Amino acid sequence: MKKILSVIAFAFIIALGGQKMQAQSLSQDVSRPEAKVKMQLAELNKSLDFTAEQERTLFRAFVQKEVNYSRYVNNAKISQVDAKANKAKYDEAFNQAMAKTLTDAQFAKWKAMGNK
Repeated sequence: MKKILSVIAFAFIIALGGQKMQAQSLSQDVSRPEAKVKMQLAELNKSLDFTAEQERTLFRAFVQKEVNYSRYVNNAKISQVDAKANKAKYDEAFNQAMAKTLTDAQFAKWKAMGNK
């Protein structure tokens, strides 16, 4: 009897652990801005070789850009004129953050890669 109860308890614990694992995987959705930014930074890091401090700062700048774009540029409720003005404003702020964070050589290489 004791063995049966321990097997049932073990199965119950495994079932609960499986649900917790499933919940954690849902929170790592690829459509989240942070996930997109991690992939973008990984690609840029191959060419520009960021320091740890640069990577942290750029991560915040990229996430801010993604959030602003989703709210104020790619939003269907925003008029095209407003979206265009917002895009220019957020692109300029992003470029300033990149210029401030990257070294002159890294910034020139980033611009040469087609980023404006």
